[in-house]
Amino acid sequence: MAEYINIRGQSIEVVASDPANPTLGQIWYNSTSNTLKGGGVTTAGAWATGNNMNTARGTLAGAVAGTQTANLAFGGNPGTGATGVTEEYDGTNWTNSNPLNTARPALAGAGIQTAALAFGGYIGPPNSAATEEYDGNSWTNSNNMITARRYLGGLGTQTAGLALGGYTTAQVGTTEEYDGNSWTSSNPLNTARSEMGTCGTQTAGLAFGGQIAPATGATEEYDGNSWTSSPGSLNTARYGLGGAGIQTAALAFGGYTTTQVAVTEEYNGTTWTSSPASLATARYYVVGAGTQLAALAFGGNAATALAATEEWTGAGSPQTKTITAS
Repeated sequence: MAEYINIRGQSIEVVASDPANPTLGQIWYNSTSNTLKGGGVTTAGAWATGNNMNTARGTLAGAVAGTQTANLAFGGNPGTGATGVTEEYDGTNWTNSNPLNTARPALAGAGIQTAALAFGGYIGPPNSAATEEYDGNSWTNSNNMITARRYLGGLGTQTAGLALGGYTTAQVGTTEEYDGNSWTSSNPLNTARSEMGTCGTQTAGLAFGGQIAPATGATEEYDGNSWTSSPGSLNTARYGLGGAGIQTAALAFGGYTTTQVAVTEEYNGTTWTSSPASLATARYYVVGAGTQLAALAFGGNAATALAATEEWTGAGSPQTKTITAS
């Protein structure tokens, strides 16, 4: 009888704990649990509930270029007016940090947890053009946007950010690029809108959904100069939704139609596909970050402001599987 070692040319690794990042097809024996295990992938996407933020709020912003295990929540409306509260997420818990210099809801964010960007919003009235940079500890004021607005979208990094759309006295398509110091006007969205979902970079951005009275499912791609309408629209038109991923592999979730929804959709660079998995908590004005395989959703509104956090594991994500005799 042929033995595994002769077929594979190596013995099965014996470990006391499972590898942190197993590769597809990797096999090992866990001596603690006395089980044979291997590296596989998930076959369906799913949302899992995480720990709540310390401050429940809607119309907040986050570090949209951040990850599922390192992110930032800032600003928003806790139901009693504007807040500048800032919280850091480590993949398990939220921890309070130093607040924004200008407390405001309906703002946008970009960057990562240690280098984030906050811009725009509403300071009741007027609209805000304020821009602030976060260094992992505190916020510093930078140069204002050219056009003050609220309910705008944001994407990119602290030194290459993008502000798009929003509301002045009506929905606008205004687009501005940030270089780490100042803002420059660029070509506008084809469909003026506010409260859209966003993801991607300054040279490969994505905008989807939003409010044009009524909600839209329109999707547009940015190439660093101009916006091009995608042939694919969201299956569920909505505004106040969250987004994650990149231009060719995006995730859209939550939002508002005639009520808050938990709908999740995936984009492949051409079309949107509805996922059978929905957010555990239907909401709008939710913030999203991460990738199409590992996304984060936090905050938002339902009947009241929410602190709820959820983590997405997409189909095809690595996972550890126990091997049993069949």
